[in-house]
Amino acid sequence: MTEDTEKLRLGGMALRNGLLVHGPQHWAAAVRTDTGEVKVASGRKPRVQAVDKIPGVRGVARLGEAFAVIPLVKRRLPEAKLPFQNGSVLGVAAGASVTGALLRRRVRGAAGEAAAGALSLAPALLALRGGELAAYHGAEHKTIGAYETGEDDHTKEHDRCGSHLVTPLLASNVAGAMLVRRVLERPGAMAGAGVAVASTAVAVEVFAWCERHSASPVAKALRRPGFELQRVLGTKEPDERQLEVGRAALDEILRVELGSRPHVE
Repeated sequence: MTEDTEKLRLGGMALRNGLLVHGPQHWAAAVRTDTGEVKVASGRKPRVQAVDKIPGVRGVARLGEAFAVIPLVKRRLPEAKLPFQNGSVLGVAAGASVTGALLRRRVRGAAGEAAAGALSLAPALLALRGGELAAYHGAEHKTIGAYETGEDDHTKEHDRCGSHLVTPLLASNVAGAMLVRRVLERPGAMAGAGVAVASTAVAVEVFAWCERHSASPVAKALRRPGFELQRVLGTKEPDERQLEVGRAALDEILRVELGSRPHVE
């Protein structure tokens, strides 16, 4: 890769035993197997390019594409262990869903919606507290950050972490739910789904705005809860074995992405 080549925009997702990296057109994953071997796989991403310039819709589409990659990863790399591939985490997710529904019935208004929304974070927090997931999350940030900045010792927190979606997502979800309750006497499942999609669209647009205006006081304030969530709960400093897996995933995504561009040496 030449020095003047524009850096790829990369995203990622920590696995319980490795890392999944998203590039513009491809995905790549690397895991450490139970026998200690590092295994790598990659492939093309499903893309819905027709909505790239439609605010709101494009964000939901990008998230949908990210989820659509997961079965492709499991097919190419069966050893990959997904973040929620754990019985305890699934149990907590089910319990949080039921408890959240009860909270909305017992505690009316914004307080009930906010409490239910905060409770929905419980499965993710449980997943991060067990095993190596938080360390691989740190490896994801350090590996991608080092590639983007050229600094070998990048921090374990990153500007584009999904944790920055939490604040706008909870706020827009509460606002949407309150609006629906004012319009509909008994909101049903369809109304709830509509609020979820709309709040996701709003959160992704806020996320993108913060990236474009990262130096503004408003963007810094909106990002602060995400950085704190990463610092305190979401990430851990990875060890050299975990960083090795992260570098393997990075090398593979650069290979498949840049290999598809004839002008790049």
